[in-house]
Amino acid sequence: MSSDVILVERDGDIATVTLNRPEKLNALTKPMWQRIGEVMRELSAEDALRCVVIRGAGDKAFAPGNDISEFESERANAEQARAYGKIHLPSLAAIQQSRHPTVALIQGICVGGGLEIACACDLRICGSSSRFGIPIARLGLAAGYEELGGLLAVAGRAVTLELLLEGRVFSAEEALRKNLVTRVVADDQVETEAYATARRIADGAPLVARWHKRFINRLADLKPLSAEELDEPYLAYDTEDFKAGYRAFLNKAKPDFQGR
Repeated sequence: MSSDVILVERDGDIATVTLNRPEKLNALTKPMWQRIGEVMRELSAEDALRCVVIRGAGDKAFAPGNDISEFESERANAEQARAYGKIHLPSLAAIQQSRHPTVALIQGICVGGGLEIACACDLRICGSSSRFGIPIARLGLAAGYEELGGLLAVAGRAVTLELLLEGRVFSAEEALRKNLVTRVVADDQVETEAYATARRIADGAPLVARWHKRFINRLADLKPLSAEELDEPYLAYDTEDFKAGYRAFLNKAKPDFQGR
């Protein structure tokens, strides 16, 4: 499998993961799903990273969903679809479960599997001409439980049902009203704003960012919190980052967090 279908670049403590198939508007294939899962698991293990930006190559599309031409060879029946799901779903989970905060940089089309990836990210920043939707009903296919989780968490039951039942593709402003995106900016400002967002995240205390992600994910589980879990936020007071942040605040200086 060629690794160039998913590109990884690092700029200090910020990594960029690019869906790299611009000649097909970054339409997703089985090798792309497999590789993005591998990449996200690798990045999640890197202590020095503080934020991951996910984007599509070029400025015409984040991703328009899965490549329909691949269905005949890879998803022609339930057996093949199950095999595909064993790659697709763990890779989607790898984005959702990233230890580091994630930002989706969305230019152009963000539909189907592309929207699944975006909703698996923590923040989504798009351009004013971006378009969103999940027209899966037109293919006669159902989205599975594990695919729906990200959409439900971001947009809620009513909007998720609207997306699936109508299959309509709609504007960035409507996506913002539906809570599918975090922020809409001018098309020529998407990259600038997404990386400014990533920098603000990366400049914060990394242990705290990881704690907050984990706490919020845990609250989605309805089972009662243990005494140890309820006590865990207090551990931040014993970190070097808290001491650095507290001193910097008193001195009106920028803190130098080390993740310890």
